[in-house]
Amino acid sequence: MNKTMHLIYTALTETTGGRENGVARSSDGMLDIRLSGPGSDRIGTNPEQLMAAAWSASFASSVVKVARETGVSLSSHVKIHTEVDLSSNDDGSVLGVRLFIQLPGLDRTVAVEVVDKAHRICPFSKATRGNVKVALEVV
Repeated sequence: MNKTMHLIYTALTETTGGRENGVARSSDGMLDIRLSGPGSDRIGTNPEQLMAAAWSASFASSVVKVARETGVSLSSHVKIHTEVDLSSNDDGSVLGVRLFIQLPGLDRTVAVEVVDKAHRICPFSKATRGNVKVALEVV
């Protein structure tokens, strides 16, 4: 079954250099950052931090969407702490992700259901499913 795709948005960035000494900029100028390697003394961020921020923002939006569609009342204090690990194995570098989701005021069973549904629809979760080890924890 083919599903019709409707483009919502295209992010345009250009990176010069890499993680050790690069610069990344978006076409609209809203993103303009220096890059550095993990643990570097150089001012800048690294791809893993960017992925953590992007995934947690996307996941939070998915949580809100699921809650709205299922009639669950969410606190405005939804918080997601995301950890992205850069590891290596015989095949090279690999990523691992842990999301710690706080949904204040929700019964734990309801919170877990919302998080599970959000994980099924989150674009970052879908894009990495089967390729990245992901752990979700409702805290």
